[in-house]
Amino acid sequence: MNDELEFIIQHSSFERNYGRQDLQTVHGDPTVPDGAEFQTGLTFEEITTSEPHKPLLEPKTRISGRNNLGQITVWHRGGGHQRHYRIIDFKRDKAGIPARVATVEYDPNRSAFISLLHYADGEKRYILYPSGLKVGDKVVSGPEADIVVGNALPLKNIPTGTMVHNIEMRPGKGGQLVRSAGGSAQLLSKEGDYAQLRLPSGEVRKIHIDCMASVGQVGNLDHENVTIGKAGRKRWMGIRPTVRGVAMNPVDHPLGGGEGKTSGGRHPVTPWGQPTRGYKTRNNKQTDRFIVKRRGHK
Repeated sequence: MNDELEFIIQHSSFERNYGRQDLQTVHGDPTVPDGAEFQTGLTFEEITTSEPHKPLLEPKTRISGRNNLGQITVWHRGGGHQRHYRIIDFKRDKAGIPARVATVEYDPNRSAFISLLHYADGEKRYILYPSGLKVGDKVVSGPEADIVVGNALPLKNIPTGTMVHNIEMRPGKGGQLVRSAGGSAQLLSKEGDYAQLRLPSGEVRKIHIDCMASVGQVGNLDHENVTIGKAGRKRWMGIRPTVRGVAMNPVDHPLGGGEGKTSGGRHPVTPWGQPTRGYKTRNNKQTDRFIVKRRGHK
């Protein structure tokens, strides 16, 4: 198989979803009466340590979807296992200082794995773990960095066609785009002060060429193949049940009430009466000029 064909197969969605023979997932035990028969999980073969670097941890207090008045502003949140927040370096602003990859770790706060970097000046920072990075590899950030997985550069210094992640939307603000497991964006072109990138959603968007991006694809590619399998596993994650509006009383939801089972009698709406399930709510004309092609459009 020639290199070009192999590259196409490795980056095609078909191969990623159906053609892989090395899925790092494990099935539950069907003999255990706790719903484990239907769930799958990761093997965590890439993880090299179970102990995080304590100076980069912060306490994380759960707010369970409440605001400062104690009112529920986000439904279906609450409970879940206690977590510590890992401080991630999304800015990658230590230009020109090489670092060695020390660990690959699990992060309960995101779908991606993280890696601990030991910089030559003694500082330690966490970054998102890109696929293919290994313990002992050298990474560096800055305009002079090589186009190697794990390095971070301004978009103006990255060749077109390169797959990138952790992309800034404003120079110096820190990466905001393409940070979840298996995510990658492709740098399509550069025109003037802006570069065009195809995001995982299919949207083509303009980003300023001075914005930083990391080379490669976010790791933990098998995250999309995990099956939750039972309701209790969602509760461990801090996600509470989602109740249908038609199952509520009229005081709780516009679709509630009625004698016996009903369809609700109207188009789907939120608890506050706004149409939902496909209804467009985006209202940000300020950034429309940066969107070249919307997601879902051919």
